Amino acid sequence: MSFPAIMVLLVVITGVIWLLDRYWLAPKRTGADSEPTIVEYARSFFPIILLVLVIRSFIAEPFRIPSSSMLPTLHVGDFILVNKFSYGIRLPVLNTKILDTGTPERGDVMVFRYPEQPEVDYIKRVIGLPGDTVSYFNKTLYINGEEIRQQDSEKSADLAGMVAPRVALKQEFLTADSHDILLDPQRRSLEGEITIPEGEFFVMGDNRDNSNDSRVWGTVPEANLVGKAFFIWMSWNWEDGGIVWSRVGQTIK
Repeated sequence: MSFPAIMVLLVVITGVIWLLDRYWLAPKRTGADSEPTIVEYARSFFPIILLVLVIRSFIAEPFRIPSSSMLPTLHVGDFILVNKFSYGIRLPVLNTKILDTGTPERGDVMVFRYPEQPEVDYIKRVIGLPGDTVSYFNKTLYINGEEIRQQDSEKSADLAGMVAPRVALKQEFLTADSHDILLDPQRRSLEGEITIPEGEFFVMGDNRDNSNDSRVWGTVPEANLVGKAFFIWMSWNWEDGGIVWSRVGQTIK
């Protein structure tokens, strides 16, 4: 059972207990009768669980980065916040959109439910929008026939121990605001061309030669969207232990 489903179930159980006691059991108790422990717990926890459910479902949800596919933008051990109303308000568990608030834009770092295993959340960068023709050849991206410019990155990234020394750090100008990507000259890239169907999105990891993305399993349906990643609220070094303070508080671009 997914976490949202557990939260919804707990809200229902505690809410029902609290309401039954308030309107049926409580009026029958005498002054000497104490409130049952289960009712006390339900009354105390119901508003807390409901508040957490509302925040996670409609405002922002935390996620942990489990893999290196989004290096150098996101590191293993980063804890991020995802804006849940960027791409529409959806009911928890059912994932049914009830309010349209926007759609993904090219360059967004997006969390979505993996099409081949919907109970698993993935995070990638939006590359192709509905109707686009996306090509990837010789480690170069083309959108609607236009080559997306790359250049050596002027930034420095602390990737020691995360990638091989041969891996190159590049700037990619997918939009007016560039972002960094990693390219491995000794590793063969997944290549091909696709025209994105309506209601679908083409996504790729910034660690281009180490990412399981749309080049492998296809496009992401609009119904699978979760939200836009926007903030790193914590980063933990799993090997050495401890908080990576330099990454805490960074916005995600």
